Amino acid sequence: MNKEIQLKKYNKKMEHSYTLGAFPTIELLLHQAEKVIKVLIHSQLYKDEQFEMLARLCKENNIKLEEANKAVERIRDKENCLVVGVFQKYTNQLNPQKDHVVLVNPSDMGNMGTIIRTCVGFGIKNIAIISPGVDIYNPKVVRASMGSLFHLHFSYFDSFAEYKKAAGNRQIYPFMLEGATELTKLEREKASNFSLVFGNEASGLEENYQNEGTSVYISHLAEIDSLNLSMAVGIGLFWFTKK
Repeated sequence: MNKEIQLKKYNKKMEHSYTLGAFPTIELLLHQAEKVIKVLIHSQLYKDEQFEMLARLCKENNIKLEEANKAVERIRDKENCLVVGVFQKYTNQLNPQKDHVVLVNPSDMGNMGTIIRTCVGFGIKNIAIISPGVDIYNPKVVRASMGSLFHLHFSYFDSFAEYKKAAGNRQIYPFMLEGATELTKLEREKASNFSLVFGNEASGLEENYQNEGTSVYISHLAEIDSLNLSMAVGIGLFWFTKK
């Protein structure tokens, strides 16, 4: 891509985003190289194995590798970030033949990145986000995902009803504090695709989600009122993919 872009701090209205650091930039080059505009490096970058891999991947994909101290310093949010990948935002569609995680109005960037990484770790590579929701292209999300974002199919939907129209025939499991079935006692048709549905970090899912499929809860001690969202997603994914 030869399009001239403004290399400045990220904001949601931009048509491009950034990977901050060598590892997520390598993941970007390995899995979405066609979306990469250029790779920027700082002169302080040590020419180690990671640098050699960056250089090789850029050369193989005909991507410009540019030393640009001022641009890196302008974009990064930590002084130890010496590599910035610049890439075009892209859209993709969920695969209706695969299992999904559905996040309803997620708001925390760190949680989102961790959830993406956890989903990919358990082989779930389709995430639906019900708007409004965190910007999945924010560099903080990309970094928290450790580049797992680039393994993923994801889509935003204006409502859960809109998601269901696109998702195809599947079993739906909303995770709720007042769920009907405790997770470890759940019996399900393993031949069917599933969607695990999780609510906002602060408020969870609205009561009407009780009417969507089979609602589930994760039992825990009464000393806490709820689990962190990313922890709940991890527990749900472990149970559904390993049991």
